[in-house]
Amino acid sequence: MNDTRAAIRYAKAILDIAVENKATTAVENDMRSVVKTISDSRELKDMLASPIIKAESKKKALKGIFKGVHPVTEGLIGLLGSNKRIGMLNEVALKYIILNEKLKGQDVAFVTTAVALTAELEKKILAQVTKITGNKVTIENKIDAGIIGGFVLRVGDLQFDASIANKLSNLKREFTNSL
Repeated sequence: MNDTRAAIRYAKAILDIAVENKATTAVENDMRSVVKTISDSRELKDMLASPIIKAESKKKALKGIFKGVHPVTEGLIGLLGSNKRIGMLNEVALKYIILNEKLKGQDVAFVTTAVALTAELEKKILAQVTKITGNKVTIENKIDAGIIGGFVLRVGDLQFDASIANKLSNLKREFTNSL
């Protein structure tokens, strides 16, 4: 929980700096790139989570991977590295995207599914989430075969888990507790 609070604080600070520099869109594009790159690379996730690899090495690697990003984004990577919080980069990037979308009067709905969403299903989800939040919503679809089926929907701090994996886990817990 502390990592989430810290990620929100870093994201708010970066958003303030980006607003000051009139670079919110450029930094948001960088953050989306960070999230996509980290989620697409198992090696990068492992490297960021590794307690064996020094923070300075992680910082150098990330600066090499994200070469050419906006100076605000580069500063975030440097700051997280200096504070030994580089493993939080993905979470900070996600929080930044959410905060920036809220600043623009929009929300981001992160939908995790076992297979890619069809255009028709995406429209239905958009309509429902827009009705619930009252804001304009964009959808980020993440594919994770580990949820088996169903979906996990996250908008801001709200999460709705209708995945088969979650239901199986709940059943297992019920059976274990009733023995």
